[in-house]
Amino acid sequence: MAKELTSRAENYSQWYNDLVIKSDLAENSSVRGSMVIKPYGFAIWEKMQAALDKMFKETGHQNAYFPLLIPKSFFSKEASHVEGFAKECAVVTHYRLKTDENGKVVVDEDAKLEEELIIRPTSEAIIWDTYKNWIQSYRDLPLLINQWANVVRWEMRTRLFLRTTEFLWQEGHTAHSTREEAIEEAELILDIYADFAEKWIGVPVLKGLKSPNERFAGAVETYCIEALMQDGKALQSGTSHFLGQNFAKAFDVKYVTKENKLEYVWATSWGVSTRLMGALVMAHSDDNGLVLPPKLAPIQVVIVPIYRKPEQMEAIRNKVDVITSNLKARNISVKFDDRDTFKPGYKFAEWELKGVPVRLAIGPRDLENETVEVARRDTLEKEVLQMEDIAEKIEHLLEKIQDNIFQKAFSFRDNSTFYVDTWDEFKIQVEKGGFMWAHWDGTPETEQKIKDETKATIRVIPFDGKGEAGKCVFTGKPSERRVVFARAY
Repeated sequence: MAKELTSRAENYSQWYNDLVIKSDLAENSSVRGSMVIKPYGFAIWEKMQAALDKMFKETGHQNAYFPLLIPKSFFSKEASHVEGFAKECAVVTHYRLKTDENGKVVVDEDAKLEEELIIRPTSEAIIWDTYKNWIQSYRDLPLLINQWANVVRWEMRTRLFLRTTEFLWQEGHTAHSTREEAIEEAELILDIYADFAEKWIGVPVLKGLKSPNERFAGAVETYCIEALMQDGKALQSGTSHFLGQNFAKAFDVKYVTKENKLEYVWATSWGVSTRLMGALVMAHSDDNGLVLPPKLAPIQVVIVPIYRKPEQMEAIRNKVDVITSNLKARNISVKFDDRDTFKPGYKFAEWELKGVPVRLAIGPRDLENETVEVARRDTLEKEVLQMEDIAEKIEHLLEKIQDNIFQKAFSFRDNSTFYVDTWDEFKIQVEKGGFMWAHWDGTPETEQKIKDETKATIRVIPFDGKGEAGKCVFTGKPSERRVVFARAY
């Protein structure tokens, strides 16, 4: 094929960009910093959506939709929230265009809005303004709402899926009668995100808390899942926030308790985005192209015929029709690539680039022997199997591939996790990449100095980290536990 990739070893960043474009996941658009998600890429996102949406609904959440445009004054009601997003907001100031004397389309200066509108960078403000009309009594709680939407954050440096001016996501916003219930909700969602990342995307994650410097603007606590990419950089893959009563107080959202008292509600918000597409690509793919976990692959099995004469193709097609029917009966997505304008070698390379988990090749000799050649994308191994019960064999193979992809990523993370105790060790290891477990004195000032000197940040304060007395890797001050540092996307 003509779609050769830059190798990961040569230039990881270029490899990633080449792969996203050449595998037809997405491309840059003519709108600054924005992307076009192509059908093959969007099919993966739809599978992600469907799986997550089912998980949300099984835990009592409902979908709704809120406005894209938010009055500027709403953002002023929660000070830390507006401060966190002020530099990323796109602002609508006028509502009409006109044609000038030269025939150019210009903004009509007489059509200025009385109050500017912000294109949502996140929806807490508009949603909590709405919730004050929905919540009056304890009977209205808990309120468990999610929306699938797009947001705009004005990014200076963009990269397909990982950081774009506009991106797709889901954002949950819930209201509760007690602090404990809200925290339980935030932790429940984090568990859902972790399960999805590991069982569907095949990416192992660390669960825990964000440090104050990395906390979501307006949150009391931010819970997160962090993944490690093949270049040794971390990727924040999902966050769940305990908002306390900050937004309830800012937007005056109160409820009448069973004891007939008026109280502010407790809140959470949480979200994952098309950034997960970036995680999917970077965690598993190789120099030949995408490696897709079967659960998220738009096409799980591709069948390529190998023939020279038209009558051979007809016999192959009849056999493929039976195989395809049996695979579909097991809810396995399959494509028969019967294009006669490309040779089998070209097709093999194309579907390898696109990461299809299993490829079947069938020719006249296979028909005679009742066999089929089976190629795995994850290991690039091939074997010849008997045609009998082939659908059942493929079903089991897809399960093995899903597990192998996760185990390979888990082993990589395990081999890229380091314990560092001195500042010299830290500075050496940060250049090599990986997760670094190190002591930290707990102050935002120290975290910022470490970031300024090394570009590494505290990615997560893990739930499963054991208490361990030590000295801060930077200041030498006492520390009660290790946290995980890394450079990140």
